[in-house]
Amino acid sequence: MKSRKSAPTRNTRSTRQPEFEKIVKPVVHFVHGKDSGPWGLKITRLAEIARNHGLDVESLDYSGIDSPELRSRKLVSACKSVSNPLILVGSSMGGWVAAAASREVRASGLFLLAPAFYFPGYPDVIPGCPGDRIEIVHGWEDDVILYEHSVRFSRKNGATLHLFRDDHRLTESLELISECFSSFLTRILS
Repeated sequence: MKSRKSAPTRNTRSTRQPEFEKIVKPVVHFVHGKDSGPWGLKITRLAEIARNHGLDVESLDYSGIDSPELRSRKLVSACKSVSNPLILVGSSMGGWVAAAASREVRASGLFLLAPAFYFPGYPDVIPGCPGDRIEIVHGWEDDVILYEHSVRFSRKNGATLHLFRDDHRLTESLELISECFSSFLTRILS
C-alpha cells in the first residue's frame, strides 16, 4: 500500500502585523475673552487637560481686537490650515467668537465659558455643530453676561448647560470646570 501525500495545509491567517490607520487627533483651539490673554489661568488649566487627552492645543492672541467679528475672522483664518478636526473652547467674547467661527471651520465640538450670547452689539450666532456637541459653563452671579443668555442659547440649540455659583471670571469653579471639560473631551473623542 502506497502512502498518500497530503497536500500542504494553508494557513488562512495572515502572519503579517495589521496595518493601523493613522489616528487623526483633534486640535483644541482656545479663544480668550476681551480683557484676557491667550494663556490665562482658565486656558492654561484646560490646555493641560486637553494635552492629557493626547490632543494638540492652540491659543491665538486677540489683544487689541475689540470687534468680535474681526476676532472670528482671525480664528477662521488660523484654522483654515488645520486639517485635523477642531474643538473650539471660548471664554466670554471668545465664546461668541468660537461659536461664530464654528460654522466655517466645521468644529466637531464647542466648550464655552460665560459666552457673550445676546450681548448688546453682538449679532446672534448659529453654531456650526449640533447641540449635543456643545457644552456651556456659566456663573449664577455673573453680572457682565447674564446666565439667562446661556440658558436661552442652550434651550434653542439643545446644548448642555452647567451653572455654578460663581461670577463672570469663573475662577472659584475652576476645578468643576476642569471636570466638565475632561468629561466633554472623553465624550467628543469616543
